[in-house]
Amino acid sequence: MKLELLNGDCLKVLPTLDETFFDLVVTSPPYNLGINYSTFIDTAPREEFLAWCKAWAAEVKRVMKDDASFFLNIGAAPSNPLLPHQLLLALTDGSDPLFVLQNTFHWVKSITVTPTSGEPISAGHFKPINSNRYVNDCHEYLFQLTKNGDVPLDRRAAGVPYVYKSNIARWGHTEGEDLRCRGNTWFIPYETIQSRKGERPHPATFPVALVEQCIKIHGKAQSTRLLDPFLGIGSSALAAKSQKISHFTGVELDADYLEVAADFIRQADFS
Repeated sequence: MKLELLNGDCLKVLPTLDETFFDLVVTSPPYNLGINYSTFIDTAPREEFLAWCKAWAAEVKRVMKDDASFFLNIGAAPSNPLLPHQLLLALTDGSDPLFVLQNTFHWVKSITVTPTSGEPISAGHFKPINSNRYVNDCHEYLFQLTKNGDVPLDRRAAGVPYVYKSNIARWGHTEGEDLRCRGNTWFIPYETIQSRKGERPHPATFPVALVEQCIKIHGKAQSTRLLDPFLGIGSSALAAKSQKISHFTGVELDADYLEVAADFIRQADFS
């Protein structure tokens, strides 16, 4: 895999990248919710934040191939629930929209299910809140944005086995394969860690498995060229390495985070 780790402001770095080069973009920008990053102030007025997002997103579009996908992860706070939708509208609405919303995925971090027989089962992790107005927020959005809304996906590459194997032969669309489309709810919990400082020294990361799902469903396999303009401590780079794709470029403003990402990448063993 060709690996590029670029330190700098994405608004300055992205214009230096080749036009229509990337097959896939997966990223999670600052959420404008007051998260305590090392070098980025996450408390801009909302309109200023949205204008900034449109500026870097325009550069993302420029470097994307026509059949590329841009998976945008964005979360909210219970007291500030409109941010994901405001950002989505800023990128897709108006007389000259940057993107088309092709799919909305829900990244589920924690869930409780009750089997047809048995007691409720809870799995995953969430950040608990102490409130008599709001409930714990257990999910974030993952918007698939494309240039024209017509990018084909390999749905079964990110699929799951059939529970009832008789369906494999019953339904022609299975083509005899024991995999079905996972749908748009992706339960991907964080891995349990012992030390945030040592294992996850960043206030807002996503799991490596989330990016792996994006690589799989986009369907370019090992030929994928992947970009993350907000690399953080390197989750998307680790996913690129695990999937053995051809090219990865990550941009990160904070030199310390980029150094951590480089260390994680060197140490990762996906053999």
